[in-house]
Amino acid sequence: MENFTNMALETDPPKSGKWIWPVVVLLLIFSGATYRSVAGYLQGINENIITLPMALNEFPMEIGQWIGKEVPIPINIQEVAKNDDFLSRIYIKRGTNQWINIYIAFTARPRTMIGHQPQICYPAQGWILNRTDQAVEFSNSGLEIPCLLHRFHLPVPEYEELVVLNFYIVNGRLTDDESVFSGVGWRTPNIAGDPARYVAQVQLSSVSENSVRSATRDFSNLILDYLPDQNGIVKAAELGKSGEENEF
Repeated sequence: MENFTNMALETDPPKSGKWIWPVVVLLLIFSGATYRSVAGYLQGINENIITLPMALNEFPMEIGQWIGKEVPIPINIQEVAKNDDFLSRIYIKRGTNQWINIYIAFTARPRTMIGHQPQICYPAQGWILNRTDQAVEFSNSGLEIPCLLHRFHLPVPEYEELVVLNFYIVNGRLTDDESVFSGVGWRTPNIAGDPARYVAQVQLSSVSENSVRSATRDFSNLILDYLPDQNGIVKAAELGKSGEENEF
């Protein structure tokens, strides 16, 4: 038995064992290189801006009685939001004390919009959420707009209130539900760079609920004209009416 054991130890391993480990190592190196290559490619896709046929900054400064003024977004906030395009303005209604802030964020990588909600972002800036209600508003053309109404306040230096109305546009469809675009299917990269595969968040805010509802009625049809519809068509670009007032 001892001689058999010694003989077995002295016997060379099968020839296949001489090359199996180098092959395994090469496969690991190859798979690692492939992963890095694919990850780098996808990262490049994620960092590329996907542009609309007509940029949101072409949105009219005058809409009926509303007169707009740009409100710059700090670069660090832009980098966190990772939007492909956005609009940030304050509009004041002639002859009244009504004003609204409008913010539209467009992304052709829907997963980057997940979690960017007023009930998360405003408290991060010191606002206290009082309540959130589901609501339905109608545009001047009768289009039904499902939306959420958020009410916030700041306790200091003096009590201030803010009403934020928000909704989403997903591939041309209106919704107030983030879960519509939070599924696994929406987390894949937009390899084709298709601007018609998108989510846009619309927020209108003011100290008055009447102001945000009034602006929602006046602005909604025009907002939709500047974003791809369900067929991928951007009406404002097709008509070539940049900067002109929309008829409702």
